[in-house]
Amino acid sequence: MASLRFLAFFSPLLLIITLSLVDNTSRTEARRILETALPKVPALPKTELPELPPLPKVPEHPKTELPEQPPLPKVPELPKTEFPELPPLPKVELPPSQKPEFPVLPKPELPELPKPEFPVLPKPELPELPKPEVPKIPELPPFPHFPELPKPTLPTLPTLPKNIKPPQSTTSP
Repeated sequence: MASLRFLAFFSPLLLIITLSLVDNTSRTEARRILETALPKVPALPKTELPELPPLPKVPEHPKTELPEQPPLPKVPELPKTEFPELPPLPKVELPPSQKPEFPVLPKPELPELPKPEFPVLPKPELPELPKPEVPKIPELPPFPHFPELPKPTLPTLPTLPKNIKPPQSTTSP
């Protein structure tokens, strides 16, 4: 159990230490890159490429003519089919529907209920409560006046010159 408590306590501490080391290393390297001057690369001589020979001409082939194809055979048309006329349907007469007769129910008579009478309760008399006395708060001494501290200023980074040329590669394509 003691080993688990040890890991739970020291894991965040080790994480914070590792992250601060990585951050400090990146700041140091960035400052070193800014402060070092770029090396001067000598200009490479321009190489002259020999002229390419002209491309050979492709001979023209004669156009081949395709033989004419015979026309497609015509599909014979099917004769139109005529359907026989159907005789009209006879009208069916339905007997008039009869509504069922329901008996009339008499209205139920409810007896009148008497109104309940509640007795009037007298108001209870409560004794008056004494007013609590609030103790006075002692006066606080006046707040001391501190002099205003100067505001800290951030360090300024040197400006980079605008006419820096990127390094040229030494290998030619």
